Amino acid sequence: MSTKCGNCGPGYSTPLEAMKGPREEIVYLPCIYRNTGTEAPDYLATVDVDPKSPQYCQVIHRLPMPNLKDELHHSGWNTCSSCFGDSTKSRTKLVLPSLISSRIYVVDVGSEPRAPKLHKVIEPKDIHAKCELAFLHTSHCLASGEVMISSLGDVKGNGKGGFVLLDGETFEVKGTWERPGGAAPLGYDFWYQPRHNVMISTEWAAPNVLRDGFNPADVEAGLYGSHLYVWDWQRHEIVQTLSLKDGLIPLEIRFLHNPDAAQGFVGCALSSTIQRFYKNEGGTWSVEKVIQVPPKKVKGWLLPEMPGLITDILLSLDDRFLYFSNWLHGDLRQYDISDPQRPRLTGQLFLGGSIVKGGPVQVLEDQELKSQPEPLVVKGKRVAGGPQMIQLSLDGKRLYITTSLYSAWDKQFYPDLIREGSVMLQVDVDTVKGGLNLNPNFLVDFGKEPLGPALAHELRYPGGDCSSDIWI
Repeated sequence: MSTKCGNCGPGYSTPLEAMKGPREEIVYLPCIYRNTGTEAPDYLATVDVDPKSPQYCQVIHRLPMPNLKDELHHSGWNTCSSCFGDSTKSRTKLVLPSLISSRIYVVDVGSEPRAPKLHKVIEPKDIHAKCELAFLHTSHCLASGEVMISSLGDVKGNGKGGFVLLDGETFEVKGTWERPGGAAPLGYDFWYQPRHNVMISTEWAAPNVLRDGFNPADVEAGLYGSHLYVWDWQRHEIVQTLSLKDGLIPLEIRFLHNPDAAQGFVGCALSSTIQRFYKNEGGTWSVEKVIQVPPKKVKGWLLPEMPGLITDILLSLDDRFLYFSNWLHGDLRQYDISDPQRPRLTGQLFLGGSIVKGGPVQVLEDQELKSQPEPLVVKGKRVAGGPQMIQLSLDGKRLYITTSLYSAWDKQFYPDLIREGSVMLQVDVDTVKGGLNLNPNFLVDFGKEPLGPALAHELRYPGGDCSSDIWI
């Protein structure tokens, strides 16, 4: 699954080389049972996405974890394109941090890619003892051969986050990446760019605030994040804090893939904005709002105004298109970012959401739509929830989408998602003019899983993808 050369390591030499990589044939994604009423462990599903396969659109393997209520969430690799120059490295292990239990599962996907098996379990007590961190989120592989995992807070659920370092061979917990006494407040996502000696991290909220659901009063009390933290990559310490105007809950962060680029984008969920961050001539960093999804005035919902709730963002490997999902409004969007300061909307598709016709929510005032969108039915299944996690094929021509955000918030905002299970959808992308079209023949229905409806989350390809791999 990598560029053919005599002494290359994992992944690809450049993002543009990655675009020439093979078409995806299988996808790994965690499926969650916490908060669903099903007393079963979360599991890693392997889905066949090869149109030529007789098992196309089917879950072909399930690897249950040995514990209950972990809340698997995101995943990363033991090594990726950041180690392309090291021929001793190979991408064979998928790292699955648990958001709630703080356990880390290391899964062997190298021996049998279509039938992964558990390789190692790192217990929370090891992380607590060596790092004093918990509630684990994003996992990235480093050029050093280590694996780095962000945490939302400390063992007691307070918002003093940080970064756990694992040995990429033995998966022993080595300690924290940040210097002693340092912290990543409300730590959520991160992305690093060594050519500019920088890492930037984002904020969600303290685990105690978000764990059991969303309370609007916590926003009023200032308990949700609105900052980016700029770190010195070599010194492992914060050198600048960027306050985001119209930037409540900055979640997923993406630098441009070109390792020379000193800019990128972050999706701010609650404010429903995309903010561009960039390096100034003097070496400091700034941020500006470049996209605003206006809220809709509604009746029959939690609040009188409904935000889009931007929950995931992606950049195509050629840095031409930005994609994001509005989990509440229900639309998936594509923007041309050839001019990063002025993104241009080129594609939009409604895939469920909270404002569909015939639902409990009535839209009273809408700055974008003339009427409420129709409910989405694919292969006879009415889709519950809205578009959430997204993954783009290496060539940029296919998007895969799942509909679950986080079990406690799913239960609050989309009770039917708990009853019906989430789905995986596929969208065809026009990479020439821009545009999005739903593939009507693709559906993976996690409502029909053997142990009951499950909540499927982040998607990964065996050879890496545009949110797992970083080029240095």
